[in-house]
Amino acid sequence: MKFSKGQTVVHPHHGPAVVSRITSRRVQRTAVKYYDLEVIKSNLHVSIPVDRAEEMRLRPILTRTEIEQVLDVLRARSAPEVDQWSRRIKENRDRLNNGDIFEHAAIARDLGRRDERKRLSFAERQMLREAREPIVVEVAIALGMSIEEADALLKQAEVSGALIAA
Repeated sequence: MKFSKGQTVVHPHHGPAVVSRITSRRVQRTAVKYYDLEVIKSNLHVSIPVDRAEEMRLRPILTRTEIEQVLDVLRARSAPEVDQWSRRIKENRDRLNNGDIFEHAAIARDLGRRDERKRLSFAERQMLREAREPIVVEVAIALGMSIEEADALLKQAEVSGALIAA
């Protein structure tokens, strides 16, 4: 998939970013094109080789249909919970590291509901923020709304799903 300068894309680990420019650099005497990305919500700059962008799971911003699918994940029943804290953390960390937005939504849903039942540990609260924040930012960008409005939309989906799951 090709991206252009000024386009908003999503890096699987850093979240929404803008393609600030497309550059060419010499790597072992070969010209290699890069997307230079400015990550939204941080001062981070990332360079991704153009020919490896798909492999690295760089993708366009969510469509309205995909946002509805994310909301469906948030409304869905929670997955069976792993009782052992260390296993739950490891499992969720592995799921977060794959960069899939639907996995992020499922983690946010499950941890958010767990937090309602019993207080999350510090590590799980951090993980909940890490799972939720990229979704909120991307939904806000995709729907042209504020971060607060996107956050409220996601919380509403989580709450309506929590009523079903109970």
